[in-house]
Amino acid sequence: MKAILVGANKELTWSDVPNPIMQEDDVLVEIHYAAINRADLMQRDGDYPPPPGCPEWMGLEISGIIVDMTEGAKAKSNYKIGDKVCALLGGGGYAEYANIKYDMLMPVPEGCSMIEAAAIPEAFATSYLNLFIEGKIESGNTLLMHAGASGLASVLIPMAKSFGIRVITTVIEDSYIEKVKALGADVVVNTKKENIEDVLRAELDAGHGVDVAIDCLGGEMMGRSLHYLKHGARWIMIAALAGTQTQIDLKNIYVRNVRIIGSTLRSRTPAVKAQILAELVQNIWPKVTSGEVRPTIYKVLPITEADVGHRELSEGRSVGKVVLTVKE
Repeated sequence: MKAILVGANKELTWSDVPNPIMQEDDVLVEIHYAAINRADLMQRDGDYPPPPGCPEWMGLEISGIIVDMTEGAKAKSNYKIGDKVCALLGGGGYAEYANIKYDMLMPVPEGCSMIEAAAIPEAFATSYLNLFIEGKIESGNTLLMHAGASGLASVLIPMAKSFGIRVITTVIEDSYIEKVKALGADVVVNTKKENIEDVLRAELDAGHGVDVAIDCLGGEMMGRSLHYLKHGARWIMIAALAGTQTQIDLKNIYVRNVRIIGSTLRSRTPAVKAQILAELVQNIWPKVTSGEVRPTIYKVLPITEADVGHRELSEGRSVGKVVLTVKE
């Protein structure tokens, strides 16, 4: 089969690789679409290696059709050959086929296209993990979600809104504001023109202090913002695209009972990931089918143009997910 490999100069090539070897409880999926994630860019740069046992090529979420199953997968799941599925992978999605343990699969939600389904697993699982498991957010709470134009935010904002959560988010260009508001965000801040601390202070004074922040930026802004959260707020760090260093007033942390939480989906155990996916199907799939929560697709490209998709993400041009076509 073929897969996208990273060359010595970090170039991407559609190359021949060995066919997957199925292990106990595995399902073989013919991949039709694979979504791009920022973790793919980090892996390409050598900063985010796949977990042990995963293929060397990138790709965390796919949609496709089951073409083979082990006896263990048949006995332990309700899937069958020919089913349309989407899946969360530790790696290996930029390819024609993937062998996947049955509990990393989810059925394609009713009324959802295969392109949309490919954009669901990683983004939806990350959103659910950080909103409800780490953040313990509740209806009526206020969420601060940085990078409102990102693929993750395009899922996380509508998901939060569907549970009655007020959302503050940030962008770096005015051209993104209306698109992000269309996702349901209540407050969109252009941090090139406005000071986020002033906005958070005003929201706190108005009774809309932040209960949960999900931050993929970090940097200097993170430490300064911690002063303007509600008592008992949770600040969840999922990346540090704006810098790994910040200054924190420790007294503010313990006086306000603020919790700083580091969180990545990829480092979770397979059992935890399987539980998250099961909860997604139970709690979020009805909202996907009803249209309350849907992935926002920014662009669909052939798998051989994966490099173009990577540039879209790295240069911050995408509002929503970039999806790669492997087989239509």
